[in-house]
Amino acid sequence: MPALTPLAVDPDLEAITASLDGEALFIRNELHQCRGFRKLHLETARLGLGLQILHCVFFPDPRFDLPIFGADIVASPAGISAAIVDLSPVTTTLPVSVQQPLARIELPAFEQVRELPAWGTIFSPFVRFIRPVNSTEEGWFVDLVGQYLDVLRQAVETTAPDAPDAPSTIERHQGQLSYCLQQKRNDKTRRVLEKAFSVEWADRYIEELLFDNPPAP
Repeated sequence: MPALTPLAVDPDLEAITASLDGEALFIRNELHQCRGFRKLHLETARLGLGLQILHCVFFPDPRFDLPIFGADIVASPAGISAAIVDLSPVTTTLPVSVQQPLARIELPAFEQVRELPAWGTIFSPFVRFIRPVNSTEEGWFVDLVGQYLDVLRQAVETTAPDAPDAPSTIERHQGQLSYCLQQKRNDKTRRVLEKAFSVEWADRYIEELLFDNPPAP
C-alpha cells in the first residue's frame, strides 16, 4: 500500500492476555495508515492451543472514494471453519475503479459457501464467505484475498481525494458510520469479549479499536 506508516496502539490494547473457559487467551493488534486509508487494523488471537482468529479491516479516509477491505479467518486443529473477504461499499455502490476489476476475477468453486449473518447487508455482491474443505481450497482463498488487495491497491493509486466539505466526502463519512454501527451488532464478538474480560472492557475495545467511528472530515 502506498505511503504505509505505523499508527500508535494504546499499550493496553496492543498485546492482551486473559482467560476464557480455563484456557489462555492472547490478542495482538497492529495499526497502520496509508494513502487513502485512515486506519489499517490487523488483529490476531489465539485461545489455548486450538482456536486461532485473524481479523483485518482497512477503513478509508472519507475524502477518497474507496471501499472498506475486510478479511476474517477462524481456524482450529480441525481446520478452518470460516473465511470471509470483501471490498465493502461505503455508500450504496462500489466505485467503478473497484467494481469493474472485481467483476473480472474468476471466483473459485468453493464447495461450502456459508450464509451471511443478519447484519451482513453492509457487504458487496463480491463478498466470499466460505468454509474451505481442504488445503486446495485454503490456497484458493488466500489467492482470492491477494487479488482483492491488488484491486484495492490499484484503486488507491488512481483515486484523487475530494475536498473535506464536499457532499461526496460527507456521504462517505456517513456511510462509514453506518458500516461501523452494523459491525457492532455482531453479538458473537461482544459476548466472547464480555466473558473473557468485562462488559465495560468489551465496549471500549469495540468502540475504540475494532469499529471506532471515523473522525469528521
